[in-house]
Amino acid sequence: MSLHEKRREARCLTTGEVRVKFTDPVPLEIDGKLMDVSANGFRMSHDCTVLHSGQVVDFAYIEAKGRAQVMWTRILAGGVETGFLVMGR
Repeated sequence: MSLHEKRREARCLTTGEVRVKFTDPVPLEIDGKLMDVSANGFRMSHDCTVLHSGQVVDFAYIEAKGRAQVMWTRILAGGVETGFLVMGR
């Protein structure tokens, strides 16, 4: 593992649609694209800037569904990326 690499699990690049939903602070559904998945998490690209660390969401994509916690969100010039930790695995 690289000295700069902080990930604890291997990631597999992937593609596909993903939807996350939450009700706090207001009900919202976000559709995005999967970027990679791991045994206990996933990363998606989307266009919503309101996701924040610690927030709990419901998620669904072709291979999995459940609840996840937002670990980080990165706002870029071309969109937004968010990393999630799947809860209950």
